[in-house]
Amino acid sequence: MIRVVALILLTLSAGPALAGATDWQEVAPGVKLRLISSDRIEGGVTLAGLEIDMPATTNTYWRIPGETGIPTEFDFSASTGVSGPQVHWPYPQIDRSRGYLDYAYYGPVVLPFEIEAEETEAILDVSVVLGICDEICIPAAARLSLPLAFAASDAAQSLRLDQAMSQTPFLWDKPGEPFATVEAGLDGSLHVYGADPSIDPQSVIADVGDPAILFETPQKSPDRDLWTLKPLGAAAKKGLEGSSVQLTFLTPDGPYAVTRDVAPSQP
Repeated sequence: MIRVVALILLTLSAGPALAGATDWQEVAPGVKLRLISSDRIEGGVTLAGLEIDMPATTNTYWRIPGETGIPTEFDFSASTGVSGPQVHWPYPQIDRSRGYLDYAYYGPVVLPFEIEAEETEAILDVSVVLGICDEICIPAAARLSLPLAFAASDAAQSLRLDQAMSQTPFLWDKPGEPFATVEAGLDGSLHVYGADPSIDPQSVIADVGDPAILFETPQKSPDRDLWTLKPLGAAAKKGLEGSSVQLTFLTPDGPYAVTRDVAPSQP
C-alpha cells in the first residue's frame, strides 16, 4: 500500500529563465517542474503548460487519478491579464503496477493550458497541488509565476506545448459514430454497443463525473456487438441512466474523447 507523507509546499515567483519558461523548481527528490508558455497568440488565445521532469519510475496522475492517486489541482486566480484557463490532459497510462487501477503519467510530461491573454502585461500565476509517487506518494505543492512574452521568440517551448496537445484526446471527427449507444446496466455497469473497429477496447476510460466511480476496461461479449464496463469495487452506482459519460480511448490515429447520454437498460 502506498504511504502518503507530509506535504511539500514550495513557492516560486521568479521571472522566466527564457522568454517562455520559469526556472526549474525541485518539488521532490529527482522531480522538478516549471511553467512554460508559447510565443504565439492568435485571436487572444495562447498556450502555456506545466512541465514536469520525473524519472521513468516516478509518476503523477491524470485528471481522474484512479483508486489510489492524488488528484492534480490548479488555481489560476492570482494571474493578471489572463482569463478562461482550460487544462488539457494528455492520454494517460492505465496503470495496475501497484495492484490498483490508476491513471498515471510516468517520466517527463507537459500538462498544457489554453488561456485567453492580453498581449501586454499578462502574467500567468499558477498554484498547483499534485501527487508525486515512486516507492512512496508525496502530495507536493508549488506556486509559479510567468510573464507572457509574445514579442520574444522561444520556439522550443511552443514545440513542447504543441507536442503535448497532440497527445490530448480530440473530439471524434471520423465518419460515423464511435459508439452506437451507451446503456446503464442493472448492476451499475455500462453497456456500450456498436463500437468503431478502430477503437482499442483496452484503452477505454469511462468518466461519469464522479472521480470515485471507476470502471474496469471493457469486456467484449462473444455473441453480440457489446462491450461491458463493470464498476470497480464499492464505487458501483446504480441508476446511471439519464446521466452523461465521457469515454476516452485510443485509435491508430491517436486519442479521442466523446460524451454520451446513458440510456436505460434494454431487455
